[in-house]
Amino acid sequence: MGKLDGKVVLVTGAARGQGEAEARLFAAEGARVVLGDVRDAEGQAVAESLGASACYLHHDVSDPQSWARLVTQTRQRFGRVDGLVNNAGILLPMISLLDMKLEQYRKLIDVNQVGTFLGVQAVARALVEAGGGGSIVNIGSTAALRGYALCIGYNDSKFAVRGITRTAAIELSRHKIRVNVIHPGYIDTVMGRGTEIGEDWTGQIPNIPLGRYGQPIEIARLALFLLSDDASYCTGAEFLADGGELA
Repeated sequence: MGKLDGKVVLVTGAARGQGEAEARLFAAEGARVVLGDVRDAEGQAVAESLGASACYLHHDVSDPQSWARLVTQTRQRFGRVDGLVNNAGILLPMISLLDMKLEQYRKLIDVNQVGTFLGVQAVARALVEAGGGGSIVNIGSTAALRGYALCIGYNDSKFAVRGITRTAAIELSRHKIRVNVIHPGYIDTVMGRGTEIGEDWTGQIPNIPLGRYGQPIEIARLALFLLSDDASYCTGAEFLADGGELA
């Protein structure tokens, strides 16, 4: 316990699922946590359950002004920023390349790719202004490492997260800011199960060597490692947590 004592960490998409698990674990490990999301009632409830060590702020990751407000309000509330988990992401109903409309494609890119870029940029600026140091964790996907039919926009956005991570890690290393990416496989959340878009992906379990969905806490523990000093020599790296699916 206490791996994040004294640190202030931002978590996007923190109202439920993976982001909620991350926020709860970080708070238990001594961090003060700022939860960002567009699901206000759920996000506020999670933050209130964590007590004075957490607060919720409405946050649209695709909006640069929203990022500026998030960083400013975090500093006002807790005095500093030490880390970020770029967890927010969306998945639209599955559709073929030939049928996808440009506005659907752009929505996926705006949230998953542009949102990640804006988060890295906004938090890195704050870390540099504070004298350097800190850790940024981006959330990718197994869809960043292989193609999935009917998921071209999602695939493309997650492949881009890999490039953002590697480039940012190189550029920010002189400021002692580490940037890494986690690639989850099928995780037991409404998004990870496919239920959010009217799908049922339980049929994929036989393709997972460990024979089960991953749990949100398992991704949260990996993010905790990357935020903490235990990962002090890790930057620009990709961490796969997929139960062996891509083995």
